[in-house]
Amino acid sequence: MIVKIIFLFLIVMGVMAMFGKLRFPGQAKLASAKCTSCGRYRIGKGRCPCKGKTR
Repeated sequence: MIVKIIFLFLIVMGVMAMFGKLRFPGQAKLASAKCTSCGRYRIGKGRCPCKGKTR
């Protein structure tokens, strides 16, 4: 009985890993929302608080 539970758990973990590797729509938009100089996410349409300075 324990072997069946462990086997089922491993199958579920494998399926979750496959879904985790999928690319979801909007991922490119999220990547482009980062500041190019410091790497922080920009919220809204304004400039980043670093104002182009590097870390």
